[in-house]
Amino acid sequence: MKAEVLLITPPLTQLNTPYPGTAYLNYFLKSQGYHASQLDLGLDLILSVFSSSGLGQVFNYLEESSEALSLKAKKTLALRKDYQSTIDAVIIFLQNKDLTLAQRIFSRTYLPEGDRFKILDELSSEIFGKMAVQDFARFLATLFLEDLGDFIRENLDAGFGFSRYKEKISVAASSFDFLDDALQAEPSFLDLKMLEILGDQVSELNPQLIALSIPFPGNLYGGLKCAQYLGKRFPESAIVLGGGYVNTELRELCDPRLFDYVDFVCLDDGELPLTQILKVLEGESDLSNLSRTFLLNDVGEVEYVNTCQQEDFSHLETGVPDYTGLDLENYLSIIELANPMHRLWNDGRWNKMTLAHGCYWKRCSFCDVTLDYIERYAEAPAKILVDRMVKLMEQTRVSGFHFVDEAAPPSLLQDLAEEILVRGIKVSWWTNVRFERAFTKDLCRLLSASGCIAVSGGLEVASERLLRKMKKGTGITQVCQSTKAFSDAGIMVHAYLMYGFPTETAQETIDSLEVVRQLFKEKMIDSGFWHRFALTAHSPIGKDPDSYDVKITGPEFAGFAKNELSHEDPLGCDHDFFSEGLKKALFNYMHGLGFEEELDFWFKDKVPQTSHDNHLIRQRLQDFYKAVKVFDKDRVLWLGGDVLIDDLNKPQCELTFVSKSKELTLSAPAALAEWLYHLLPQLRIENDDAITYGELKEYYAQYFDDDFESFKESQFWQCLEDFALIYLRRR
Repeated sequence: MKAEVLLITPPLTQLNTPYPGTAYLNYFLKSQGYHASQLDLGLDLILSVFSSSGLGQVFNYLEESSEALSLKAKKTLALRKDYQSTIDAVIIFLQNKDLTLAQRIFSRTYLPEGDRFKILDELSSEIFGKMAVQDFARFLATLFLEDLGDFIRENLDAGFGFSRYKEKISVAASSFDFLDDALQAEPSFLDLKMLEILGDQVSELNPQLIALSIPFPGNLYGGLKCAQYLGKRFPESAIVLGGGYVNTELRELCDPRLFDYVDFVCLDDGELPLTQILKVLEGESDLSNLSRTFLLNDVGEVEYVNTCQQEDFSHLETGVPDYTGLDLENYLSIIELANPMHRLWNDGRWNKMTLAHGCYWKRCSFCDVTLDYIERYAEAPAKILVDRMVKLMEQTRVSGFHFVDEAAPPSLLQDLAEEILVRGIKVSWWTNVRFERAFTKDLCRLLSASGCIAVSGGLEVASERLLRKMKKGTGITQVCQSTKAFSDAGIMVHAYLMYGFPTETAQETIDSLEVVRQLFKEKMIDSGFWHRFALTAHSPIGKDPDSYDVKITGPEFAGFAKNELSHEDPLGCDHDFFSEGLKKALFNYMHGLGFEEELDFWFKDKVPQTSHDNHLIRQRLQDFYKAVKVFDKDRVLWLGGDVLIDDLNKPQCELTFVSKSKELTLSAPAALAEWLYHLLPQLRIENDDAITYGELKEYYAQYFDDDFESFKESQFWQCLEDFALIYLRRR
């Protein structure tokens, strides 16, 4: 009989949608005949604490405590009845189960308002004027939750956050000392609440294997606290630790104390390591035949076993996330106003999927390209990917997808978009990309037609020298052309921005900000976020710092985690100086403000003037507006509807072209009108026989004496191209 497996995502990740790690494993294990179940303990904890009864326990606990409370905390306690009487309704509203509450929240007389609401006085009224009642109410409800979160963090547990728990003791934890001390200390209020919920959830289970997925540092403490409890509750069960944090941080693990809490620690994709451990539990194999697994050997030392000869399961075999067992209707849709892309991350429940394993580029010097999850690239055919999307929609009743790829390949996205359109599936989707020249105007229009609503990608430093140094493979021109193509197609663009890259000068930092200013002003990006450069042990820079003119200064490895490294940048500027100003400028640009301000307006002290021309971005777009060369093997597609003709008996006809959102009226000779009337339906994507550009020219030559290439340059044909006619490269 196959073993029973319990998959747990410990507190805390996202509030709006399940993290997909356990869902992928859930599908895979079931496909192998195992009985698998899964828990999102973070959601359960939030719903328990942020309820009328949960807040009552919090307030009672603090009122009975001998700890002195701040005036701010006393004000919250003074309004405990208001918080308790509204919290359940607010949660239901954020779960989209009672949208009628929006008007009362919108009125600003329903919710108690704490310090978080002061942001309403600081922000421009123009921002709120653009928000609908539902959106603004959701934003106010989010502030209400954040006030309560601040209250809990200040008075109950300093490690609490809505998407993390006790993260600080897990970040750069080269030693296990702090974690071990925290795990051995008296459990906090939230610890007890978490373990109480966990106990209820597993009361009817008897798992032989318990797998804890640790995607982020903010899950580690909670995961080990759960492991501590489960080890006592199920002493005969094997407890396994894995996930993104483990894969990046614990690759050199040698501290045996971790194994006081877990039995195995697995690296990289979990399917093969878990399968081999399950074979051991079932008596079909032994510990000498494991895959990418740490364990404690007979002499009490940490041993890494990777002797299994079986190849990893392919991207095709690992399948589609299976969310069975998770309460999908209970996730919360929240709105953080500042960043429109953050809204996608936090507002609404998305089906998370991976189109391809790894990164097709895998050269960026700052990225962990030496690790399996980036280095080993494999993709699935578009037909199978769309089959998986259909299956997920049937299971979740949600048509929105977040493809969580490192960088989705343009060619695969094209195949996916065509398959979606051929089948007539109505979906919304967004993903990560590289801003490269392959994202042409026509490809982006195809992606938009298939349901693409947003993309995020690394603009990084916007300095040609540094982009070459980081081996990004793109330059400012490619970024301009691709972001313009996306934005013109109605696709929201989010830019990941970086400052503090090794050897970056003050001039390059300011020039990068000027590029960002112009991109926002030209409406080519909608959203952005500045990240401070982090040097990681598994990146090319971490492997060879001398080549990048940096010196690694620590931390000293003490047997546990090793990933982010401190470093000195002797050739670079004072990167800390720019942090606040860059973020302040970006915040304003995102809201359409401050474009006319000099760049030094955002900083406390003088900064260099930009060396860029005020029209740099427009200059880089000159080639964008030129006619794109079309090759004979390229496919010709018509994304519009049928053409309407007033009267073919007239020598000059009026043609009306329609699409879902616009129409175009042109005049043409009757012969050309009739030719188009028969041609355009053949160019629709649902037709099995794709028509190439070469075939289109031949077809034109059968009816007309003039050269098609000349006709293609006519204003008439260019109007059709602008309206709904596109050309797609064939692989």
